Formats: sequence, structure tokens, C-alpha cells
Amino acid sequence: MLRPPSLLHASLSAQTITLPSGAPHPPLGFGTYKLGVIPASAAGAAASTASPGDAQAVVATALKAGYRFLDCAQFYANEPAVGRAIAGSGVGRGELFLASKVWTDTVEKGPDAVRAQVRQCLRDLQTDYLDLVCVHWPVPGLHVAAYQALQELHAAGLVRDLGVSNYAVEDYEELVGDGGTTVPVAVNQIEINPFLYRRETIEYFQSKGVVLQSYRSLRDGKEFGNPTLLRVASKHGRSAAQVLGRWCVQKGAVYIPKSAREERMRENADVLDWELDGEDMELLDGLTTEAAKRKFLDSYRIGIVRDTSLEGTQVGQERVITVD
Repeated sequence: MLRPPSLLHASLSAQTITLPSGAPHPPLGFGTYKLGVIPASAAGAAASTASPGDAQAVVATALKAGYRFLDCAQFYANEPAVGRAIAGSGVGRGELFLASKVWTDTVEKGPDAVRAQVRQCLRDLQTDYLDLVCVHWPVPGLHVAAYQALQELHAAGLVRDLGVSNYAVEDYEELVGDGGTTVPVAVNQIEINPFLYRRETIEYFQSKGVVLQSYRSLRDGKEFGNPTLLRVASKHGRSAAQVLGRWCVQKGAVYIPKSAREERMRENADVLDWELDGEDMELLDGLTTEAAKRKFLDSYRIGIVRDTSLEGTQVGQERVITVD
């Protein structure tokens, strides 16, 4: 039975993860990528028929369903719609955890552009501060300066915590090894699911006190028919999506699902008060293939230069990182 909105909200608020600053971070959030707008350089952009009005309605529904962490980004190109949904929701700012990310083209333009983008985000989301802002990709030679520009906004109280996204171990070490980096990295948002389980990377960041946020936790629904996943789901009387979400939670990561349908939103959120056993986790841990890791590396090398003047050069291709 699906939980009423009030009970769902209560369950999402009952557990938190503590950031290095001491601020509480919800264990589960709502992803806004590809809501209403499909970015031009996103995978599958040409095939999209989404309309700009969709984002506001979907986010309003997510807030009604009880979600309080909204994962936003400059790249998603829908923050004004998200802001309108928040404004019309009746949910107080103190109940929300709002996060955004600065895209690669802005990182390339330099610190002034980074600061200007965050101020634009504040206007778009209709808020006086953001709980978290991340550098979206570690653009080679430029990402450290972008992070350090965010430190000024942190000092001014406009951003409460700083983070990164899609950072490998080597990118993080480059950032924190620079003498100008003074604000601890609170979060790294990376893809985490049983089909891309990078154990060494996950354990490294957790050992540094960096909270991991997971995107593509549900693998875009493409693995819902996987026999191992279905076997575990049947054992617990759960859906494939719920098993993927629960696996993510048990790995200590913040789980960020997305759906346009309210019933799926509620289904996805029902992952906090039950557990997978050791056998389940071992089976799911074994679903990552070497081919998946190679595909990840290819995507990383494209992502770090996408939408910059470095795109198409050897800069991204030459980057060597910890894949596992």
C-alpha cells in the first residue's frame, strides 16, 4: 500500500546524512534532469518531445509526494520552472535542500562566470541561498579555479556547502592538493548502481568524509528485467526499482530517483525502512562487468570536455583515472 503524503514526508525527513559542515543532508532526493528541457548535448536530445511546462508540474507533484531534496543544475536548463514549482508548493524554504551544479561552459569562462551563474540560479529558484553547489565536471586545468570561486559565495553565506560531480579520485586529489582550496568537499555526485559499482572509488571518497550522491541509480530503467535483480525483488516482495534504490542506500550513498508519475515517485521513495541481506548485496555487487567500466571511462573522457573548446581534442582522451 502506498503511503499518504504526510507519512511519506515524515519517512524522508526521519533519516539524514551529516555533511562535513555538520549540515543534515536528506538520504533521498528528486532528480530534475531532462524534465521539461532536454539539453542540446544530452544523450537522446534529438528524440525528445518534452515540453518546457512539464518540469514545473512534475516538481510540484514530487513536492506534494514528500520529496524535499531537489537536485538541480545549470545544464538541466529548467531551474526557472523548478523555482515556480517551489514557490507554488507551500513548502517552507527551511524544509528544502536545494542543490545546483555549474556546467562546463561556465567553468571554462572563469571564476566571474561561475559566481554569476550561481547568482542566476538563486534568482531562478527564488531563494536566498543554496544548500549545495557542485562543479558539474572536472574540466582539465580549469575545475580547481571554479571550485575556489564558489568558496567566495560560501563565505558570503549564499551557498552552505560545496561539492563536485563526476570527479575521479585523481580529480579530487588535484583539487584538495591546491593551496587555494580551503572549503572541504562535502559531496561527489557520481553514477552508482549495481551495474556500475566502482567499489575502490566509493570507498576512497567515503574514507575522506565525502558524501556520495548517486545518479542513474535506476539505470534509466534499462535493467529492470535483469534476472538477478528480479530474483532479489521477488524475494522481498519489492519492485526492481526499489531493490536498486535500497542497494544504493545500503552503500551509504544519497539516492536520487526521478519519475514523472506520482505513483512511481512514491514507489521509488519506499527504500528507507527495510533491508537487503548479505546474500542479496553480494549478488547485486557482482553485476558490474568490465565492459561497463570501459563504457564509463569513455563517458568520463567525453564529459570532462563537453561543451568546451577542449571538445574534440586529445585533452580528455589522455586523462588516466581510477576506474574501479
